[in-house]
Amino acid sequence: MDPPHITEFASERYFEKLKQLSESKEQPHDAVAHPHDGPVAAESSTFILPIGRAKSIDHTSHDVHRTEKRRTNFSFRTILPSRSSVDHDTRRLSTETTKRKSTPFDQLFLALPNELKIQIIASLPLSDILSLRLASRSWHAMITVNEFPIARYHLEHHVPAYAKRLYPAPDPSSIRLHYLCGIWHRLHVAAKLSYLICERVTKEIFLRTTEAQRLEFEPQYERMRRRLIPLLFTIFHFFETYRTLHIEYIREHGYGLSQAPYTINPIEAKIMNMYDDETLLRVHQVFPLVVSSFCRRLRPPSYVGRFERSLRGYLKDRPPDEVYVTAMCIGGLRQVEKFWEIKGYNSRRGAVDTWYNSVMKEPTETTTTKTRRGLLGLTRKKSSVGEADFTRYGETHTGGRGRQGSDAGRRGSDASTFSSWESLVFNTSLAEGMPMGELSREQLKMLIPDLPTLQQIWLPTAEALILDRKIVERPQDIKRNAQVMMELIREDGAVEEDEWWYGRAAPSARPPLEAIEEDPIE
Repeated sequence: MDPPHITEFASERYFEKLKQLSESKEQPHDAVAHPHDGPVAAESSTFILPIGRAKSIDHTSHDVHRTEKRRTNFSFRTILPSRSSVDHDTRRLSTETTKRKSTPFDQLFLALPNELKIQIIASLPLSDILSLRLASRSWHAMITVNEFPIARYHLEHHVPAYAKRLYPAPDPSSIRLHYLCGIWHRLHVAAKLSYLICERVTKEIFLRTTEAQRLEFEPQYERMRRRLIPLLFTIFHFFETYRTLHIEYIREHGYGLSQAPYTINPIEAKIMNMYDDETLLRVHQVFPLVVSSFCRRLRPPSYVGRFERSLRGYLKDRPPDEVYVTAMCIGGLRQVEKFWEIKGYNSRRGAVDTWYNSVMKEPTETTTTKTRRGLLGLTRKKSSVGEADFTRYGETHTGGRGRQGSDAGRRGSDASTFSSWESLVFNTSLAEGMPMGELSREQLKMLIPDLPTLQQIWLPTAEALILDRKIVERPQDIKRNAQVMMELIREDGAVEEDEWWYGRAAPSARPPLEAIEEDPIE
């Protein structure tokens, strides 16, 4: 018999061997093998067929395969993290978090280049920049040292053109935060008064009282408010400059305007010559509205009688004209705004009387009376060191600041370092004060007797200059009362006015109305 590996495919011998192999599979597998089957079994066991061979059933491999199949079944344990992996991830995240928090943000920011820091700070609102000065000494020193580029950026991008025309910087080196905050303080006062006047005009002149009427009148209201802001800013400039020039005039001549003969007020004429024709005419048309609105705010309702006044608590009459003149010429529009915002007529009149008496009368020295020390005099005795002594003590030891922890116990190097920090932090441009600050008692004595009457402020001089400059041909061409109201709410011409007031070359220098609601200097 030929070996199986040399059997020719599809030969007679091949089919015979195939038949023998199939017969051997059909026979039962007994423990004792038959003798005639021995050589066949031996030969079939070594026969290799070139086609697929049937797999032998192996129970051990079958059990292993079944176990592997069982392991591959779906289980939540295969997708949920184990306790050890969760603890490891938590420790890793906490380590990364502590690494991130190891360096605070201010140190990271201070590590940036100086040019980049200035560019970032300058783009912030002015109120945020002033708040950063209070964060720490390093922030205060950085903003104080670089206040020139910061103020210059705001001056170029956020200050309107009419403000720069009225308050030009004397030289580029004088552009500081004090100059910028002074302009924004005046803008804040002008915006606030514009809102208050528009509220009064909408309710009492245009008679828009209900919510539906006010919503319908909203576009006209916004146009009126926006047009009043630059005009009120100019009026602020007029009263501020008038007070300064009035003091200089009295000191130069030795007497006031009440003793000098004139047909046109020289101080007012000098100020109005700073304004162009368009500004002078528009402010002159609006000035009676501003004064009448302020006077209306300080008097009780005119429609109530004496009995209703007493019933409602309107016990005080309107103040005299001298009070209005003093408030505008001495306190300026900032003082007018303070009076206007007080709610309640009696409270408002009480604040006006208190302020007017403080201006007109000498401050009385309060005498301190010795109080009892308590029952049988057994309580703790108060210190007899006065506030003035404490101030002098602080000035001698801390360079005029009166801080706790004086330099007396410091060594020479520490004291010199501390004094340099003090001069850097506190001696800044903002220490000069706000516009139209309080006057001294000597200045008040010079100004108050020489104040003009309410009817002589602005109107006669402005009308004479308008006719002299040929801004209008006749006095009848100057718009008054109802014509002024219609001029403020008209729809056309808003684009040309914005270009004139806010600047043609820099259209971005137009601050939003809500940006000047907050006064950064107070």
